[in-house]
Amino acid sequence: MGLLTAASFASLAAWLWLTLAQGMFWRTDVRLPPRSAPAHWPSVAIVVPARDEAGVLPLSLPSLLAQDYPGAAEIVLVDDGSTDGTGALAVRLATERPGLPLTVASPGDPAPGWTGKLWALRHGISLARAAQAGEPEFLLLTDADIAHEPDSLRALVSAAVSADLDLVSQMARLRVCGMWERLVVPAFVYFFAQLYPFRRINRPGARTAAAAGGCVLLRTRAAVRAGVPDRIRQAVIDDVSLARAVQDSGGRIWLGLAERVDSIRPYPALADLWRMVSRSAYAQLRHQPLLLAGTVAGLVLVYLVPPAALLAGLATGRPATAWAGGLAWLLMAGTYVPMLRHYRQSAALAPLLPFTALLYLLMTVDSAVQHYRGRGASWKGRTYARPSDA
Repeated sequence: MGLLTAASFASLAAWLWLTLAQGMFWRTDVRLPPRSAPAHWPSVAIVVPARDEAGVLPLSLPSLLAQDYPGAAEIVLVDDGSTDGTGALAVRLATERPGLPLTVASPGDPAPGWTGKLWALRHGISLARAAQAGEPEFLLLTDADIAHEPDSLRALVSAAVSADLDLVSQMARLRVCGMWERLVVPAFVYFFAQLYPFRRINRPGARTAAAAGGCVLLRTRAAVRAGVPDRIRQAVIDDVSLARAVQDSGGRIWLGLAERVDSIRPYPALADLWRMVSRSAYAQLRHQPLLLAGTVAGLVLVYLVPPAALLAGLATGRPATAWAGGLAWLLMAGTYVPMLRHYRQSAALAPLLPFTALLYLLMTVDSAVQHYRGRGASWKGRTYARPSDA
């Protein structure tokens, strides 16, 4: 048996395992759990870290100001050293479109050992907890590029109260307009779900933990018990670290796909998407060269071998190689179709997943290269050291 034939059978075995035993990661029907209106609507503080977000704030902030929430709620927008007038724009938007009360604050530069977003969240949470109205029962941590439908907060809180959850997170529907967004964005969520299967996360007593940082509803007492954000102050991938900290402290977490929470940040060119992925890909691998090598090998075996085996098997008259590669490619494409439908994209894009996986492989390698050049884990003018070096 040749090397490619052996690899094709190994890839087919991997896809059979992923399809049947990886928490049904490919299903896209994980929505907010069953819920009913609570007898008492708990108070909520919405904390929005924002750094140079003047381009998206006119679309996102009004959606928060207009939340139709029956209980007490307020917004704390933390201007994280913006140079484009983000803070002043937020004040003007709140004046033009009255709604929930808004406080705009700036914490100054991050203290040593802190990432900018977590430093901003720390400041915003502290302000919310010290408010005259009293400590809020829940915190909604949401990014400045996330737009919420008017009933978003109501749905999140009722789900958390009904299911007795400490953390409820929704993966916002990312923007998919241009060619590169259609090719790369649905795959981003697909790969994330493959690494962190939502159903596995949501089981009581689960050991897998993850969240989507754009939309996280967190009980204040759970945050205090978990010691966040101080405990995860160096985390570049803060959403997964936050979920793990809450889970490790005994909290119940939930993650699913959103229907009425949308990211409005555009990624019109491949370079924009490349920066989004490569800025944190090597951090996801804990800056470990062995994990990088294993990831590259895994991506090659799982995503690149199937089409190569099918084409080579047909070209050289090796039916076993062609069949194994073809079946693996079919399983790959078939499990990708639900995510494409979630993003209202054509199923005809599913066979192109190996090409997209190759792009992600190159982005991951580039992330490692940039790290060793001293430019890794960077975002909006800040570059972060690996946690052990911070």
